[in-house]
Amino acid sequence: MSRFCDETYLTIGKNIKKYRLSLNISQEKLSEILNVNSKFIGHVERFERYISLKKLIEIAEFFKVPVKNFFEEN
Repeated sequence: MSRFCDETYLTIGKNIKKYRLSLNISQEKLSEILNVNSKFIGHVERFERYISLKKLIEIAEFFKVPVKNFFEEN
């Protein structure tokens, strides 16, 4: 993948972590809520796995924020 694409996924992971920590939810708990493998959120936050748009939309809906927020640098 391109450097731009990698940076985008890195930003998404950082933002998922930011929102998760703002609600004081563990990676395991968020994984359970989203019905994914218990290590999935950690992998996404550390950019060890790519996240699908469908799953990102589910995360945005859970946090009640627009999907675009996950693409924005802090």
